[in-house]
Amino acid sequence: MSNYRRAFVPGATWFFTVNLLQRRGNDLLVREIALFRQVLRRVRQRYPFQIDAWVVLPEHMHCVFTLPAGDSDFSLRWRLIKSGFSRALPKTEALSAVRQAAGERGIWQRHYWEHLIRDEADFQRHVDYVHVNPLKHGLVQRVGDWPYFTFHRYVEAGIYPMDWCGDVATEIRGGD
Repeated sequence: MSNYRRAFVPGATWFFTVNLLQRRGNDLLVREIALFRQVLRRVRQRYPFQIDAWVVLPEHMHCVFTLPAGDSDFSLRWRLIKSGFSRALPKTEALSAVRQAAGERGIWQRHYWEHLIRDEADFQRHVDYVHVNPLKHGLVQRVGDWPYFTFHRYVEAGIYPMDWCGDVATEIRGGD
């Protein structure tokens, strides 16, 4: 078994990537977005954190969030989010023998990627990465067309223009 070393910095800001176990052709996260939001709200009520940026895609998500001062336990929050979502779903997924033996569901990849945000430039790069993801994955022609992320909050605050990153269809046609 691998030993994972994680930095635990109280009050820090983190970037995360969290994936479903079965990614190919899976739209579970957007199909069950209301459930995901409900679980997220419940976890944040018990264990607060500030959502700086978040995108939910069909089979994975990226987010940037900041923990409260004195709190470094992001892993507890992810465990509660993932387990709360999984428990609320009917047991229809195929399970490997290893997951069956461990009593696990076959919804999420076990681990996730985390990155400690180091400074303002690092923060901005990761927030931009979160918000460009629906376009990057070909899910929309314009970033603003994706409904499941914090981009719209940034537009309302005047941080991004609604046409941030342009229009893929226009760029492909050569700017007609």
